[in-house]
Amino acid sequence: MLFCLLFWTSFLLLFTNGERGFHFGEWNDSQLQPTLQKLMKGYNRYLRPNFNVGPVEIGMSLDIASIDAISEINMDYTATIFLRQRWRDSRLVFPGNESVSLDGRLVSLLWIPDTFIPDSKRSFLHDVTVENRLIRIFSNGTVLYALRITATIACNMDLTKYPMDRQECTLQLESWGYNIQDVQFYWTRGNDSVKGLDTLRLAQYSVESYHTTVSQAMYETGLYPKLVLHFALRRNVLFFILETYVPSTLLVVLSWVSFWISQSSVPARTCIGVTTVLTMTTLMMGARTSLPNANCFIKAIDVYLGICFTFIFGALLEYACAHFCTMQHQTIIDVQRELLKEFEESNGTSYLVTSTPKKMQMQTQTQPQDTTDQEITDQTVMCEGDEPTPEKKEKGCGLSSVKQMSRKAASVMSVENPHNIDSHARTLFPMAFLLVNVFYWLYYLLF
Repeated sequence: MLFCLLFWTSFLLLFTNGERGFHFGEWNDSQLQPTLQKLMKGYNRYLRPNFNVGPVEIGMSLDIASIDAISEINMDYTATIFLRQRWRDSRLVFPGNESVSLDGRLVSLLWIPDTFIPDSKRSFLHDVTVENRLIRIFSNGTVLYALRITATIACNMDLTKYPMDRQECTLQLESWGYNIQDVQFYWTRGNDSVKGLDTLRLAQYSVESYHTTVSQAMYETGLYPKLVLHFALRRNVLFFILETYVPSTLLVVLSWVSFWISQSSVPARTCIGVTTVLTMTTLMMGARTSLPNANCFIKAIDVYLGICFTFIFGALLEYACAHFCTMQHQTIIDVQRELLKEFEESNGTSYLVTSTPKKMQMQTQTQPQDTTDQEITDQTVMCEGDEPTPEKKEKGCGLSSVKQMSRKAASVMSVENPHNIDSHARTLFPMAFLLVNVFYWLYYLLF
């Protein structure tokens, strides 16, 4: 009884499908699933599509997954990209409106473009867990070939404005063996063919702009199609301001503290000067470790560190100069006292008299206000007697004139008041450093 029920149910189903136009041994569009054997029948993967007819048009699109590293030393960047290529192969047309996705390992059965990256230093195809390839064939013969690669690509950098620089890098795609008579490259959607750069986050850079171009590469063997992605990277300067600019500026300010320390405190002022110079030298060496040692690049950060080192070293030299002038001034005073003592001893106390208070008052009124004590002392020394003998006059007053000439010769290389050097340095150094900073930042930020 159950067997009869199943038989009549099957008969009704077959009869209904026959009324709808179904015939045994035939396929309709929705049920047609072409096999690889049917597509590969008579297919030659060594011949490009449209052979002896015209060039193959290959559309490109990119997804920038990440830019892993940008090296100023090697002048390159490492990026992981999804490269998608589309072309039409009339030999792979099949009826229907569906597409067939093939295993990536079957790529060896099809003709694929010989696209390469000319500026690549190193590159590899990801193979975890299998090779990251995708092949999809559409019913009109269009082939979509996608792969995931990581490449280290050269980028010529201009580091003269480092770290306020703006670098322009490129990603070029060319055909290795097929010239422009065989293949033609184009971006599938213009600038919209590149995705991922807008949302990319980098450690030291930000993507400022990008655009695509279509050009040709000229070699000795002919002209070859080329696609170029141009993108501009702007370096984030805030990190370098906190890491280098602020510490170097504070070191310069620290070197100015010595201007308010007494010149007699030799250890304190020397310690501040030497410490700031050594610290600035260490900071300069640390800033250059991550940069190429190329003589052709005088970078903006090198200029600023050089300016700071100059001001710090200048503060140390200022103390050396002020201390030298102080010691020289003191030496001149000591020499004058010794000469006066020798003069007194050689002529005797009876031949030396000081002027009366009345005479001293008159001489003081006739002297300028800035006259030193030594000059007053010299003018108060005179020979005794209303009519001094020629021997006494030549012996006493002659020695005084020699002393005065020696003092004038020494005063040429001396400073009247060495303590004024620190007073002027307290104003001159900050004003000069501020002025240099204004010119520095205006030049590197606006030009």
